[in-house]
Amino acid sequence: MNELNVYPEVTPGAKHMNAVSCGLKTFQSIHARTFSIGVEALGPVNLKGRNLLTLKDFNADEIKHLLWVSADIKHRIKHEKQYLPLLQGKSIAMIFEKRSTRTRISTETGFALLGGHPCFLTSQDIHLGVNESSTDTARVLSGLCDIVLARVNSHTTLDELVKDASIPIVNGLSDQYHPIQILADFLTLQEHYGSLSGLTVSWIGDGNNVLHSFMMTAAKLGVHLRVATPKGYDPDNSILQEAKKLSKQHGTQLLLTSDPVEAARGSNVLVTDTWVSMGQEEEKKQRIKDFHGYQITMQTAKVAKPDWTFLHCLPRKQEEVDDQVFYSSRSLVFPEAENRKWTIMGVMVSLLTNYTPQIRLPRF
Repeated sequence: MNELNVYPEVTPGAKHMNAVSCGLKTFQSIHARTFSIGVEALGPVNLKGRNLLTLKDFNADEIKHLLWVSADIKHRIKHEKQYLPLLQGKSIAMIFEKRSTRTRISTETGFALLGGHPCFLTSQDIHLGVNESSTDTARVLSGLCDIVLARVNSHTTLDELVKDASIPIVNGLSDQYHPIQILADFLTLQEHYGSLSGLTVSWIGDGNNVLHSFMMTAAKLGVHLRVATPKGYDPDNSILQEAKKLSKQHGTQLLLTSDPVEAARGSNVLVTDTWVSMGQEEEKKQRIKDFHGYQITMQTAKVAKPDWTFLHCLPRKQEEVDDQVFYSSRSLVFPEAENRKWTIMGVMVSLLTNYTPQIRLPRF
């Protein structure tokens, strides 16, 4: 076990606790908390025209602003039944080198709901970097659309698009980061716990792109991060070094271990992801062997805090988390999936307009 930047534990206050017993045999429902409104204020934030390749490039106030806009749009459209054509007359090019359910549906429906026009482009429609260079593609799309969301095999493709595009580029997933997933995760946790600062998130699984995005975001929101990965499946070292700096800067804990139980100990949130990502199918047999003991079960949750919850970005395989956890009242996976829509809408509105949220700033 390697513990990094250890500070005295900041235990979430009563607002993070739910008066529910988590006995070995007693398992009662935890009801989502109402959306909490805070009194904190953000500094000046203007994200119009920015790219979103990684949340490493966004400071704490900017990330909170994205979550605030997302919560506001969700409230106004879903709960108040308002019509908000904030992106009327605008179009988005959606480049997908990898298949997707949540990223495609959330972006297409969300952009259209805001009055815009989504254009879906697969590798059969646009041979990015093959029939046409990334440079030329970026320039062409800049003249035809207002924003690009690209779900790509290599993060370098995004870097190439940004270099020559004159419109915002959004990372819909790359081999290094998955920032729009993490925004949905933190909106889900804010809605459930009422605030984020002081929570402890435990990642149990592969040192992949989703973990990398957690590492670039958690400390900025005051969230402690405990990570368990099998040996040989560690997060990228350069990203780990940046996470250490962020943890020290924001006074949070960062724990790195190969023991899933140690990572889960004292945690509010248990998180995992697929063990075999797209493009790693040939490694499946070896990976399942190497990840033995990493399945999240009720046994894992015994060492977590009484108010523990579970997240998974989906799609899920049973070897990663058993049915008892996945379909329990502690599982937030389906609200998490829905929030992919509201957060991508928040991102698009923030990068394309000067929109000011109408609800008060939530408590972060």
